[in-house]
Amino acid sequence: MKLSVQTPRQVDFLTREILFTHDPDNRWLDSHLLLNLVERVFCCTSDNVSDPPQLDAIAISEIDMIGSEEPISLIIYKISNEIFSLRFEDENLHRKTIFLLEMLSHYRWDAKVVLALASFATKFGVFWLVLLLQSENALADSLAIVKRLPKSINVLKPKFKALNSLVNTMLKLTKLVIRFEGMYVHHELADNKAMDITKSKIYAATYWIFRSVLVCSSQITDLRNSRLEQVYSDKTVIAAWELLSLGKKLNSLSHDLGEYVDKCQHQIEARLYEKLLRMFKEDEVDNQNALRILLASENDFPLKNPSSREKSGVLDLKNKLVILLISKPELLPIDKIFLLVQHMTRNEGSYEIVWLPISSTCSKWSVDDVASFEFLSSRLPWLFIRRPWSINPTVVNYIKQEWGFKEDPMMVVLNEKGVVVNSNAMDMVWIWGGKAFPFSSSRGKEIRENENWTLNFMINGIDSLLSELVEGGKNICIYGSDNLEWIREFNSKTKKIKSTILGNIQFEPVYVGCNNPGENVKDIIETVHQENLSASLTFDKVRLFWFRLEAIKKCNFSGKIGEEVAKLLDSNSNFGWAVIGGGSFSTDVMKLDRERVEEWFDKFPFWCKNVEETGLVEPILDGEKCNYHELVAYEEGLIEKIVICGSCKRPIDKFVVYKCDG
Repeated sequence: MKLSVQTPRQVDFLTREILFTHDPDNRWLDSHLLLNLVERVFCCTSDNVSDPPQLDAIAISEIDMIGSEEPISLIIYKISNEIFSLRFEDENLHRKTIFLLEMLSHYRWDAKVVLALASFATKFGVFWLVLLLQSENALADSLAIVKRLPKSINVLKPKFKALNSLVNTMLKLTKLVIRFEGMYVHHELADNKAMDITKSKIYAATYWIFRSVLVCSSQITDLRNSRLEQVYSDKTVIAAWELLSLGKKLNSLSHDLGEYVDKCQHQIEARLYEKLLRMFKEDEVDNQNALRILLASENDFPLKNPSSREKSGVLDLKNKLVILLISKPELLPIDKIFLLVQHMTRNEGSYEIVWLPISSTCSKWSVDDVASFEFLSSRLPWLFIRRPWSINPTVVNYIKQEWGFKEDPMMVVLNEKGVVVNSNAMDMVWIWGGKAFPFSSSRGKEIRENENWTLNFMINGIDSLLSELVEGGKNICIYGSDNLEWIREFNSKTKKIKSTILGNIQFEPVYVGCNNPGENVKDIIETVHQENLSASLTFDKVRLFWFRLEAIKKCNFSGKIGEEVAKLLDSNSNFGWAVIGGGSFSTDVMKLDRERVEEWFDKFPFWCKNVEETGLVEPILDGEKCNYHELVAYEEGLIEKIVICGSCKRPIDKFVVYKCDG
């Protein structure tokens, strides 16, 4: 086989001939993943091929052909049979190469080259396995005899060295094809001239990879068809020289193509950031362009559906509100993950959450990062990026610089047209969950203005039993401190109050720890249970309670909610405090610090006789004036009724007012 130098006219003719074989449809292959597996096969047959990335069983199971009626294993089998079916001479090698290109006409360029390499690797791997095991395995020995393989591989070393060198070069060239095709979403950002030249080199690289696969296959076929004396002849040296010559041709192609792929990538990255700055501020027909730029820069199916475990594309998000959950690979502590899932699994609108993890390091993902991602992605109920480490670095930089991602998780909300309507809805979600739909900044303002300071608002979603007590109308006293003696004294007095209350009034104290709870709070919770002092949140739920208050504070509530949350977060944990309020959605809520708690206990006997009408929220203490008044139309029996002041909670004195209608 001679490699003649081609004239520009011949090159142009060859390019046209290659393009005539290219007619892609909607078939899609995860070329990068399949190449990793192919590279692993070649690595086991040679010391010359660089170490491939590690693959796990989950990753291997994801290798599939989307849009094809045939499984990928059958496709590779058919191509492999075609490659090894015929012997050829120099004059029909070109025709055979074009025939193979026509056979794979419906695939993209990256899929073509990877499928060709995989088809060769399946036969070459089996051939090498039999060759190595024939001296120690009876089955391999029998197969070697049937296949007429030599007993020793030493004489074949020159040929195998040249063949493995060529395989290594084909792998390098294939990676460049995959890298360029992976940027197809951004091709429009590169100069037309650079793009045209790069594409022509992609066509040539594909042709020569196919041709090299055929040559390598013929070498294996020739070895099986040769007599023993031919194996030891000069023919082996000549074959090695031919393989080395072809390797030089591919090396030259790899060098030229690499330069132009780098050039296109630099141009794309320089212009991509500017495009991102404009994109999320302007209405488009739908959200597809924005999501494709963000998520699908390398492939058409960047997502995975957690329920079906199937690959998913951005087309599945069309005409939906999309929430991008951006975080580190470990996302959150487990207790907060459970709370977030609880808040956002009750889908109250047409929206999808997409988990987009970003490594804290600027470059490569660590082993711990990958492990955290793989553990959580198989358990979360939302769509997620299948290979987050392959997200375009410019996109990652944009998320960090423009959206302000640092360490804490954030939720960026894109409406149905791909416009950012909330740069971070995380605190809204922590507070209201799916009720905050559609999670826009305007919705956040609206829901804040309509919210009231109630016990239900304070503990919503933290503890199902506590929520049930509040929604059932019980009076709740949540209290906190890390002073065990104060807690014992407090509960001793609350038990006396519970024994004093008559009627249908129910009173339940619940311990909620203190801000930034430590190990001492764990011990106190255990003591509260052992001594049966009161109900208590678990330690994890204590942390969630205070986490929720922090989220409320970050939401910048004005008025009473903002003031009360600030007081709670600033409470002295050693002194103790209590918040007493009515159940359901009652706005009768009061916070008492240590001194006022004592005063509330002392004053309780004086106003407890009206507690069924007033509730347990403290009336204004003696000595304080109340100017509340109300005119009520007369009705029979009104004089005998006890009416409670809406401001100070004390019984109202009644007066009769006469008004002349004349």
